[in-house]
Amino acid sequence: MNFENIVVEQNENSAIITINRPTKLNALNKNTIAELHEAFKLLETDKSVKVIIITGSGEKAFVAGADISEFANFSVEEGTELARKGHEILFDFVQNLSTPVIAAVNGFALGGGLELAMAAHFRVASSNAKMGLPEVSLGVIPGYGGTQRLPQLVGKGKAMEMIMTAAMISAEEAKQYGLVNYVVEQEELLPLCEKLASKIIRNSSVAIGAAIKAVNANYTNCVNGYSVEIEQFGVSFETDDFKEGTTAFLEKRKPNF
Repeated sequence: MNFENIVVEQNENSAIITINRPTKLNALNKNTIAELHEAFKLLETDKSVKVIIITGSGEKAFVAGADISEFANFSVEEGTELARKGHEILFDFVQNLSTPVIAAVNGFALGGGLELAMAAHFRVASSNAKMGLPEVSLGVIPGYGGTQRLPQLVGKGKAMEMIMTAAMISAEEAKQYGLVNYVVEQEELLPLCEKLASKIIRNSSVAIGAAIKAVNANYTNCVNGYSVEIEQFGVSFETDDFKEGTTAFLEKRKPNF
């Protein structure tokens, strides 16, 4: 995969996507969003890839926000379309992938960067990470899912505070609020994500995809998450992975998914 703004490294059963715009602190512009969509789409269709890690190049930033120069003069219609298309091709797209996505948050994750990290299925941060949604300081609101995903992760009150003050929080604060799962030193960030990926890889990708669908359903308007869980639980019974998993358990051996 050859891209201008991202680098994709594929190992045996995992892949790392690195946003590579170091002179812009990896800010998201239209081309980068399009390339990320293409990379996630290709990796999702590759059944050998069981986990995707998303990170930023360098030690300063995961993604320091959106590229403001691209939309500073947009009209209402253009702004609406910018948010709608971003949701469709990247942020909602990542959240609903059946392949698990881990965000390795190194340095600043601000605005669209934090929104991208929150679209991943969970997050690990380096100790120097700083996170926030500074959009109201620019006279706009988070437009890539920030007003929805942040309250789901940290609670309504804390999300309101973060959005209204436009303030950044530290990695340790993010862990305290449930925004990230782990905080490690920068050099340990990718190794820990790869260790977590190796634990995921040992399990059934089919079952994991069903679990992602069921968990996400609880956060979808007018969808009963319990009903989706029941449906996906039942569907699991006709999969080869269920047959292999239960047979291996009864035969007291490790499953071969």
